[in-house]
Amino acid sequence: MTAANIVARRPDEVAHEVEQLMRDGHRRFVIATIDHGGMLDLERLGAARYAAGLQSAVELDEAAPVAAAAR
Repeated sequence: MTAANIVARRPDEVAHEVEQLMRDGHRRFVIATIDHGGMLDLERLGAARYAAGLQSAVELDEAAPVAAAAR
């Protein structure tokens, strides 16, 4: 299954969207950047990882400079 793109803006909305998609069978998520990889994006990434659990893959959109530097 391909990665589900998450576009919700607030961390709690991101977590809710991930939970809904997991019920549909998704296990890979890509968080679209809205803050150029800044703190808001990192908070959204953390919320998604928490909601998805250890068996899922969650990453920030590769277009973000912070995501590239964190690798």
